[in-house]
Amino acid sequence: MDRSAEFRRWKAQCLNKADLSRKGSVDEDVVELVQLLNEREQFFTTSSCAGRIVLLDGGINGFEVQKQNCHWLLVTHRPCVKDDLIVALNKANGDAVLKFEPLILHVQCQQLQDAQILHSVAVESGFRNSGITVGKRGKTMLAVRSTHGLEVPLSHMGKLMVTEEYIDFLLKIANQKLEENKRRIERFYNCLQHALERETDSYPKEKINKKSNSYSHKKKKKQGKASGKCTTEENDKELENDDDLGISVTIFPEDY
Repeated sequence: MDRSAEFRRWKAQCLNKADLSRKGSVDEDVVELVQLLNEREQFFTTSSCAGRIVLLDGGINGFEVQKQNCHWLLVTHRPCVKDDLIVALNKANGDAVLKFEPLILHVQCQQLQDAQILHSVAVESGFRNSGITVGKRGKTMLAVRSTHGLEVPLSHMGKLMVTEEYIDFLLKIANQKLEENKRRIERFYNCLQHALERETDSYPKEKINKKSNSYSHKKKKKQGKASGKCTTEENDKELENDDDLGISVTIFPEDY
């Protein structure tokens, strides 16, 4: 079986199987992005999370939260309200940890050059910790990610270890990071559209379904100010100050 046929088989298998995530569906903030990628012949998404604020109750090993043995007290993809967090905290019996987790998106690509296009777009959009992995069997995966997360312990053995004033402060930071994450997703979508349009110009026979020229009709006013550009001067300064500097290409030594 040639590589193109094998890739099509992998794609069909992945997109036809059930969604085994906790939510069971694609997060609203990345639905259009996932659709844009899956409509292209050379890409398909294998997993995604748009970004979320989470309160976990469990053990802490060193500085890492052990998700396998913890309870999810609160999960939200929208700005978190203090009252909801306090109610969830009152249910904690172990070590409660407040986390903000930014976008994570895994995309399998037909060829390395396809992954490189996505990698460039991801980095330009603020996801500077994105990386490419290439398996021995030829599977090329791109992970879109950044490091502007947050992880703070709030209680120990069920006892609250911080003040409500500090909780207010943490929630403000977590909600700001969530909003910034949404802006990066929108930027990624718009930059990706431009990149794919340029690629289509090089391959005019390729079929592509262009359903929309903007990420969301709610964002048209903001997008109009930067039409034709993937990043503004303000975005450039923001990315320069970002700590998401890791870029990696990994070749797996064994079957993948």
